[in-house]
Amino acid sequence: MQIIDRRLNQKNKSTVNRQRFLRRYRKQIKQAITKQISQRGVTDIDQNESISIPSKDITEPTFRSGQGGVKERVYPGNKEFTKGDRIRRPPPGGQGAGRRASDKGEGEDDFSFEISSDEYMEILFEGLELPNLKKNQLKKLVNYKPIRSGFNTDGTPSNIDIVRSLKGSLARRIASQSPLKAELKQKEEELENLSEEDEKRITLLEDIESLKKRIKSIPYLDTYDLRYKNFDKLPQPTSSAVMFCLMDVSGSMDQQTKDMAKRFFILLYMFLKRTYKDVEVVYIRHHTQAKEVDEQEFFYSQETGGTIVSSALKLMLEIQQDRYPAADWNIYAAQASDGDNWNDDSRICHKLLSEKILKLVRYYTYVEITQREPQNLWYEYLRLQDANSNFAMQKIAEQKDIYPVFREFFQKQSVK
Repeated sequence: MQIIDRRLNQKNKSTVNRQRFLRRYRKQIKQAITKQISQRGVTDIDQNESISIPSKDITEPTFRSGQGGVKERVYPGNKEFTKGDRIRRPPPGGQGAGRRASDKGEGEDDFSFEISSDEYMEILFEGLELPNLKKNQLKKLVNYKPIRSGFNTDGTPSNIDIVRSLKGSLARRIASQSPLKAELKQKEEELENLSEEDEKRITLLEDIESLKKRIKSIPYLDTYDLRYKNFDKLPQPTSSAVMFCLMDVSGSMDQQTKDMAKRFFILLYMFLKRTYKDVEVVYIRHHTQAKEVDEQEFFYSQETGGTIVSSALKLMLEIQQDRYPAADWNIYAAQASDGDNWNDDSRICHKLLSEKILKLVRYYTYVEITQREPQNLWYEYLRLQDANSNFAMQKIAEQKDIYPVFREFFQKQSVK
């Protein structure tokens, strides 16, 4: 007999099982996301994703009885071994079992499933935060804290309030059984007053038996009795924050390099918007001149030119002094460039950062996107890294390096 469950997933009853699965295999899912993030298009990073994890990772361990003992076997067609030879153990994985062809006799089956955009983003930015965030003015930037907010008739099994549900069950059973028990008691009293020969006894006995069955059929716990703990999100004001995004769009940045810079900034933008509320983002593009632009122009403008990196730093300082006083704002900055800069301008960048910018910002990150040897800007910035704990720099050579570097920049610091 084959049974097929065609019921709809009403009231998200399978959600609990799905969340349990995601928690149990979170490590494998995170590894799969890390591999696939570099293959996604710039505009669809926050979309649903189809994830594949090795099926061997989701198998349950079992105990089996082995054959044991010493056995002698005869293998037909043997031309390599004689009696007493030791046969090597076959390599794990079998002969290319699964979906992948292999010339090494190895392979693995994949278990594929789709995760939603919310689940994808949650895992993508798990364990990340803005470093050194401090409370200045209590405004704008808001975190949310779940708080108890009464009870609900719908929810997940993990949120069931057992005591409240049992109280509801008791009240329902008392209300349902009381009329039936009163009627049962009345008929039992009538039965006692009748003689053995009275014809009404048979009818009364049938009614009494029917009432007992009805009382017994009332369930101890019904779905109407279930009460679930309800939670609301309580805004927790923290601090106001602004992130400056500085992107090099000079002629030395080819299209592939620009795409990798855009991917880094898109990850940063999504992380900020998902984790914090009302954080402000200032976009600055620069070649020989720097310009503050909106989100659309920052990611899609084709403007290019020579390279003077200090123009972006100077513009950042002007905007900060005009709109974001350091006493009221947590100031952050992220810079992406290929490191190619005009002659002596790298020393000017070093001076601007060491004497002004790094004294104002909570955290400054620099990514150099190039497969060549580091340029002069990299070596100037190295001196800053040694002397400033709020400055971090990394090199990105390929697209697959973007997400690991991003996580390293914003990894949540453990509380000492």
